[in-house]
Amino acid sequence: MNEKAVPKYLLVEAGVLPEVFVKVTQVQELLETGEVKTVAEAVDKVGLSRSAFYKYKDSVRPFRDMKQGGIVTFNALLRDRKGVLSALLAIFADTGANILTINQSIPTNGAAVVTISATTENMPVGVDELIAKVRGLDGVIRFDALAG
Repeated sequence: MNEKAVPKYLLVEAGVLPEVFVKVTQVQELLETGEVKTVAEAVDKVGLSRSAFYKYKDSVRPFRDMKQGGIVTFNALLRDRKGVLSALLAIFADTGANILTINQSIPTNGAAVVTISATTENMPVGVDELIAKVRGLDGVIRFDALAG
C-alpha cells in the first residue's frame, strides 16, 4: 500500500479466517495482558512463527481494539522526581486523549504507581503511539495499557 492510500477495513468472523490471523491476535493478547514478557514466548505458546507475527501484527487487530471512543486504562510506574507525572500528562494532552481518572500511590522505594483511564475518541494518533511516547520519557520505569 502506498503512503497516501487510505486503509480499507473489513469486519470478518474469525472462524473463516486463516489460522495465522487468529494466532496473531492471541499473541497480541498475551503480550498486552502481561501473561508473557516477550514476543518469542508468546509465539511459542500459540504455535506461530515470529516472522508471521511481525508480518501481520500491524494489520490484524481484535474488533474491540478498532472501536472508536473506547476507554483505555493505563498503568505506569514512575520515578519519584519533580515533573515526571506532569510530562506524562502533557503527552496525553498533546495526543488528544481525554483523561477521566488518575490514581496515584504514595511513592515507595523512589517510585509511584499511577493508573490513568482515558477516552481515545479524539486522538489523531493511535494508542500504540501514545504508549511509545510515554515510555520514552525520562523517569518512566514502566507504562502499559491494561484494558481497553
